[in-house]
Amino acid sequence: MTEGTYWLEHAWLGDYVEPGVTVEVADGRITAVRTGTDAPPPGAEILRGLTLPGLANAHSHAFHRALRGTVQVGSGTFWTWREVMYSVADRLTPETYHALARAVYAEMALAGITCVGEFHYLHHDRGGTRYADPNAMGEALIEAAAEAGIRITLLDTAYLSSGFGEPPTAHQLRFSDGSAEAWAERCSVLKERDHARIGAAIHSVRAVPAEGLATVARWVEERRAPLHVHLSEQTAENDACLAAHGVTPTRLLADHGVLGPRTTGVHNTHLTEEDIRLLGGSGTGTCMCPTTERDLADGIGPAVALQRAGSPLSLGSDSHAVIDLLEEARAMELDERLRTRTRGHWTAAALLRAATEDGHAALGWPEAGAIEPGRAADLTTLALDSVRTAGPPPRLGAETAVFAASAADVRHTVVGGRHVVRDGAHALVPDVPRALADAIAALSG
Repeated sequence: MTEGTYWLEHAWLGDYVEPGVTVEVADGRITAVRTGTDAPPPGAEILRGLTLPGLANAHSHAFHRALRGTVQVGSGTFWTWREVMYSVADRLTPETYHALARAVYAEMALAGITCVGEFHYLHHDRGGTRYADPNAMGEALIEAAAEAGIRITLLDTAYLSSGFGEPPTAHQLRFSDGSAEAWAERCSVLKERDHARIGAAIHSVRAVPAEGLATVARWVEERRAPLHVHLSEQTAENDACLAAHGVTPTRLLADHGVLGPRTTGVHNTHLTEEDIRLLGGSGTGTCMCPTTERDLADGIGPAVALQRAGSPLSLGSDSHAVIDLLEEARAMELDERLRTRTRGHWTAAALLRAATEDGHAALGWPEAGAIEPGRAADLTTLALDSVRTAGPPPRLGAETAVFAASAADVRHTVVGGRHVVRDGAHALVPDVPRALADAIAALSG
């Protein structure tokens, strides 16, 4: 259903929870929001529980989902984890990537995610050989999102070197177009669709030579598209950038015109005070991925200082150690409590905005992320009667969502006025666990 009427038992309307809200939908957009409707209008779809705007997962590497449960034990660092990740990337084809991404995006829909930002750098065949369609891998991801029923921003990623002045490794040949100009030529062929938008990404300052940064920035500006970049995730990256250029990664991006309101830095973990001022002063966003950052032992980024400086916050599940945007929101606050030994750095409403409206804005979907007339009819409904959520009064629904609920409490997911998840079951992918198991088994040979 892309048009009709929904009755929301309780709805989070940005700053408060309102009982009895009627939402009218036409052509996938909200046309009217009426409060104070104690009973469902005749013929309305009833969403019992707490309904939020659809959640935006602003940072995803779909194929990393195949690593869950296999890399969480034992010793090591981000860099040793990366070698295992490369071994999975080596085995993917457009067909197997489509199957895996379809299942991963269906898992996201079950978790209430209605839009994903796919940070996509696995472009070519083994050894860097181009497919007959140079964008076969990206097209597989776009089609996978359509089949899973969610929106996608394909953040086509420039990845040209293994380090400052170093050529790609054997694993990284699949990622590289050879030059920033060749990257721009290839991804310019990608077309947007109703459910898909095209953005860009700079993998990191170590993976795109300084002279290529402005090429990517110009491509983005010409298309008014979003631009994302892994930024200062590891101290080793900072040290190498200082050795090569005499400046931090943030300053290098600023000097080459990369920072600005269209840009989102992912992680932004190990920053100087000047870095924070540069990011906030330019309106560059920050995407925090707390479950991945703690899984990879990256560290806790200065999210509070970044937001105070003017950097909008969004959230991502990144490597998909878990897929749960409510956990990401909760972890933002709880990690900061551990770091500072004080509580109350964000309100629940502020954390939900990072997971909804600000996340959609970072992905180039400014019309989504709020339950308001004119917005996309993307809705996520949480049960308020589960063992996690039972007890608090509905008026504290935002606090319950952030500090008690989990992805397991998602009851309904609506995208563009269409039920994608109904009563906890995916309408388009009937057996998501089996789809995940089969897709991951295909990669293990």
